[in-house]
Amino acid sequence: MRGVTLKSRATAFACAAGALVFTLSLVLGYSPDQQDDLNQVGRALIIAILCGTLSWASTSRSMAATAAAVDTATERLLSAAHGDLQSPVSPNISAELPDLSVAMQSLFSQVRTNLDHVQSLALFDQVTGLANRTSFCRQVERHLTGRNTDAMAALFFIDLDGFKGVNDSLGHAAGDQLLARVAGRLREVVMAQVSAGTGDAVIGRLAGDEFTMFFPFLPGPSAAARIARAVQFALSERFDLGSQHVELGASIGIACYPDHGDTLSALLRAADVAMYHAKHQGRGRAEIYSSELALEAADRAELERDLLLALQRDEFLLEFQPQIDVISGQAVAAEALVRWAHPERDLVMPGTFVPVAEESGTIVALGDWVMSRVCETAARWAEAGQRQRIAINISTRELAQADFFMRLRHAMATHRTPASMLALEITESVAMNMEPRILDQLAAMRTEGLHIAIDDFGTGYSNLARLRELPVDRVKIDRSLVRDIASSAEARTICSAVVGLIQGLGMEVVIEGVENEAQMDVLRVIGCTLFQGYHLARPMDEQSYLTRFAVPLIVQERHIG
Repeated sequence: MRGVTLKSRATAFACAAGALVFTLSLVLGYSPDQQDDLNQVGRALIIAILCGTLSWASTSRSMAATAAAVDTATERLLSAAHGDLQSPVSPNISAELPDLSVAMQSLFSQVRTNLDHVQSLALFDQVTGLANRTSFCRQVERHLTGRNTDAMAALFFIDLDGFKGVNDSLGHAAGDQLLARVAGRLREVVMAQVSAGTGDAVIGRLAGDEFTMFFPFLPGPSAAARIARAVQFALSERFDLGSQHVELGASIGIACYPDHGDTLSALLRAADVAMYHAKHQGRGRAEIYSSELALEAADRAELERDLLLALQRDEFLLEFQPQIDVISGQAVAAEALVRWAHPERDLVMPGTFVPVAEESGTIVALGDWVMSRVCETAARWAEAGQRQRIAINISTRELAQADFFMRLRHAMATHRTPASMLALEITESVAMNMEPRILDQLAAMRTEGLHIAIDDFGTGYSNLARLRELPVDRVKIDRSLVRDIASSAEARTICSAVVGLIQGLGMEVVIEGVENEAQMDVLRVIGCTLFQGYHLARPMDEQSYLTRFAVPLIVQERHIG
């Protein structure tokens, strides 16, 4: 041990005691006789030595063991300060200083526990128990750095389909429980692959509902595709969350080493591109990265940048498609459809740019533009005596904005738009999972005269009991239900049943996507009278629409009377 120990202090004390005794002996026994002085010094020295020896002996007997224990404890604490938390506390500390020994053992145990917890937080996702982004990246980079072969490896980027709806409808606690279940099924897939001889894998959760898997050694792309199918099958099975039953899917992007990149960052970019392509192709798909997908991703990124400029430059326009009552032959409403007059791409359809706008968040600003223009147009039509409603498509993101209805009312007030001139079209999936707050707002606006319609009905899994509870005036049947209605008895049966149930709830039915007269003939027999589709009219600019479908005021008055 460095410095002065208790043992050395005991020795020093004994020497000091002897010196003191020697000095006192000389002083107290002083005699002027020289011979006596020598005798006196001798006697004093003997007494001092005896006193020092006795002091040392008594001190050493009482302090030596304690001093050694304290010295050992100090050494042990110094080693702990340098990172040694595993070595046991010395037995001599336990024997001489039992309280200190217990305290040291408790301290080291607590520090070890805290360090393990910190390490867990740093390396593992607390919801799923999988490797977090940092840990996953470190493990994969070690695999890539230590490779001495060009054998194929594969990175899987997995994005859950429909997870946001679970979070929104069931709450974040249920969402976390679902993520943990997903992690468990991914582990099962990896274990099955290990049993099949594929080798172990690294599984991680990057963020939100995004998961990754890395297989260091695979025989080829077909093995990667097989693993992707196994993941999709595992995640497509129903999840039971207490009394709630949840169905999910997954969009998967695959990047292969070394063909698609030889670094982790390159593989992640490639897998991400492939995953987004899978999602845009209809979800529930797996895609392997290719140069063509990279070009599509670059084009998509360019389109996203142009969207922001388009709003600033006012490059959007509205077209209108009529909803026609075949009994009267008149248009009863017009659906407003946004188009993008791109300076380099000519006229861009919504199917191209709306998904990009939704992902980037630009859809909110675009929705505000459409809302303002429709309110302006509807006010102008009302002033001219044209009483056809104009329908606006409302996206999920728009409806999720806390101030959406305030912005809608502001636009109506700004342009003095009667509520009776507007209709909001909300997709079936959104309508079935609306929060009470939104339902209350819709009901309030409906009482003021605004119409509510459910769009694309038949594409999801609607609960008709739920439909009855919604503040809805009109239901638009998706084209997928009527596509084969002229040639398929099964399609006719299904469509007839759906139409009858909706009409039985007191709601109007509009058939979308009518493409030929044969469809209309069958639908008339079923009891449908309101149609929208290319067979009747394509979307057109405002002036063309008014020229063809404006209802003369006299006809309106006759119809009302």
